[in-house]
Amino acid sequence: MNSKLYIGNLSFNVKEEELSALFADFGEVKSARIITDRESGRSRGFAFVEMGEPDQAQAALDALNGQDFSGRALRVSEAKEREERPRGGRPPRQGGNF
Repeated sequence: MNSKLYIGNLSFNVKEEELSALFADFGEVKSARIITDRESGRSRGFAFVEMGEPDQAQAALDALNGQDFSGRALRVSEAKEREERPRGGRPPRQGGNF
């Protein structure tokens, strides 16, 4: 297991400091980042927390997955690496010169 966790079903009112404090009970929190909407700046209801060690991440996952936090049952799992996606724009034209 790596030391980065995905936290889903997060209340829109939770702040990064609160999230960090919750996970600090299980070890060093390197970062806690709530993902926000680009347009409005509001929380999208999920976050990523990076713990200092993989065993600390596993302990947090075991203890907090399904637990109530700010009125919602957290979904905690190991974060997956982000897949490379093509950037916006149109695909290149096929065929002859125009």
